[in-house]
Amino acid sequence: MSAESEPRPEFVHTAYIAATPEKVWECLMDPEATAAYWFHHNVSDWQPGSPWAHRRLDESGTDDVVGTVVEIEAPRRLVLTWAGPDEERPDGPSRVTFELKPYGDTVQLTVTHVNLREEQELRQISGGWSFVLSSLKSYAETGRALPLPAWGA
Repeated sequence: MSAESEPRPEFVHTAYIAATPEKVWECLMDPEATAAYWFHHNVSDWQPGSPWAHRRLDESGTDDVVGTVVEIEAPRRLVLTWAGPDEERPDGPSRVTFELKPYGDTVQLTVTHVNLREEQELRQISGGWSFVLSSLKSYAETGRALPLPAWGA
């Protein structure tokens, strides 16, 4: 099997959050909410084809991740392209999909991150996503996010 035909790694994580789909959606869309649990403002006008940015909180205006809003269907589905601002990705940016489904009195949130380059990139993003999604769950349920992890300090 050639390297081109090998399946690319992907990250998939499902969380169950004791909140409404609208509340979880607001946590994904609102830059102040993302600042609280993700330690970055996610900024966009959230229209299909519009740019979005994962902007640092330090007033530098630095975007650590940028992309395009591919698909948006409030409060159920958000698809974004994902890359570093100056990152060269021969196969194009990776793509993140957020899917929200009511699940009894909770929300089932599934995040899928695809078009990863290799297992090393999967390992790098897996730790970050696991923390962010745990912090989002805490924030949506209690109004308090997890403290900034040691690797983020």
